[in-house]
Amino acid sequence: MDLHDYRDVAENYDRYLEVMYSVRDNYAGFREFYLELAKQYGSGGVVDIACGTGAVLLYLAEHGIMTDGTDLSEEMCRVAASKAEKMGLKLNIYPADMTKFCSGRKYSLAIIARSGFMHLPSPELQRAALMNIREQLEDGGILTLNTFDPSPLFQEKQMATDPEKDYVFQLEYVNSEGYREKIWNAVAYDPVPQIMHGNWKFETFDAEGKKIGERIRPLTMRQTYRQEMRYLAELCGFEVLKVCSGYHGQEAGNELSGLVWLLRKKG
Repeated sequence: MDLHDYRDVAENYDRYLEVMYSVRDNYAGFREFYLELAKQYGSGGVVDIACGTGAVLLYLAEHGIMTDGTDLSEEMCRVAASKAEKMGLKLNIYPADMTKFCSGRKYSLAIIARSGFMHLPSPELQRAALMNIREQLEDGGILTLNTFDPSPLFQEKQMATDPEKDYVFQLEYVNSEGYREKIWNAVAYDPVPQIMHGNWKFETFDAEGKKIGERIRPLTMRQTYRQEMRYLAELCGFEVLKVCSGYHGQEAGNELSGLVWLLRKKG
């Protein structure tokens, strides 16, 4: 199982992300970015893959773009569907593997926001996902996904990390039951498969500050180099339209950065 498959994580995901992004927001402007993409490319239908709790999905729907949503995690889909219902939105949100999902319709825009694509732990699964998404797109349809340029400095540090004990404090927030929780993580790196693997630790405290619970949740992600992603996209029948550094539309240069890919299905 992955971090996102657990009910406690799904129920508190929005709560701790709000705190995390108030301190360091690596995704500033991402919802507005996807809204503009949907206006430009989504006339034939939009699907939000790895939709999580619906950050993009619900934002698009609020702005009149009815979007299908799918995620590997049933718990994340449940939370997203509950939020949609409370907003009076009737959306098609369902659990499915991005390497296999099929809603029975074609789309002109597929979105894998934030780090969704990076949770595929092997090149074989990455290729399977891209090939399947290509089948769900109209000819000329657009896929957008995110990767980041691997940093040798972080890799060196993570290669020396013990994921079972070298925890680093991340943030403190109030969970869905009203208790304070502290989040720690320990992430190691294996350079051969290019895998980041580790654990997130959640410590729960009562009103007096006494620790009353602890949970460990695993996380695995794969780092993909820029040229590797280009070859993979081309291998799977896409052409690279643009690679952006961040969500403001600027072309990625030679500096290490978070990358937003715009890929077009070849006819």
